[in-house]
Amino acid sequence: MRRAPALLINTADIELWPGGVLRARSNADARALAQAQWVLRRKRDGRYLAVATAHGVLPLVPRLMREEGIEAALDALDQHWARHGRSETRESLLPLSGLQQRLGQLDIDAAAYEDATGLALEAEPTQLSLAGFDRYRRPLWLRRDAARSWQRMQRAAAMDGIALDAISGYRSHAYQLGIFERKRARGLQVADILKVNAAPGYSEHHSGFALDIGTPGEPPAEERFEHTAAFAWLLQHAGRFGLQLSYPRDNPHGIVYEPWHWCWRAGAG
Repeated sequence: MRRAPALLINTADIELWPGGVLRARSNADARALAQAQWVLRRKRDGRYLAVATAHGVLPLVPRLMREEGIEAALDALDQHWARHGRSETRESLLPLSGLQQRLGQLDIDAAAYEDATGLALEAEPTQLSLAGFDRYRRPLWLRRDAARSWQRMQRAAAMDGIALDAISGYRSHAYQLGIFERKRARGLQVADILKVNAAPGYSEHHSGFALDIGTPGEPPAEERFEHTAAFAWLLQHAGRFGLQLSYPRDNPHGIVYEPWHWCWRAGAG
């Protein structure tokens, strides 16, 4: 059986995860995932839709071919296999589609939001590389260059006695929408959520270049991270690896201070 590479293939509605990375959620999942080369995962809720094996595609849901985006996902898999499993030499981006509907669900005016924040739409990449695992043992997906830089930086910090761990990396537009929906369900207003989270489509996490960084023993994504030795090391050394702090205090985007949020930028290292 062909060994799946450490690569996530991304389409508008469905992600294709390499076999051996996702956790089984039931006995039926466990049997299917054990033989999977690829797992087709619905982006909006994370449901496993099918597995691709050496013998074909095994559905995990009824009426698989009626799933939104399934043909595009299977086409992307066929194209990958046609390249004999090699990753693309030229990275590409998914079309920015469906965002207006998502923003409308939140009653966010895109033009007004961009004028107020200076943030731009972030397209999702068509593929991401496995950059290791985060502190929760979840796969950490980043664009290829960002993944390599993060791994080099993590090793360099360790040599200096500093432990860095990742909290999160790539997030889809659908995942970002889910953050808003969950917070609204708890009674928060959209205006208050926007002070902490970028609107769906505008988060740097969509690009695959951004990740949230922490250190063992400290809670994730809290301002107190700035008082750690890990943050002091990042301020001094992260630039050598192309990573920059995105949201310092009093940043022009109106987003709260996030000492944990760093983004890889081409040419910055």
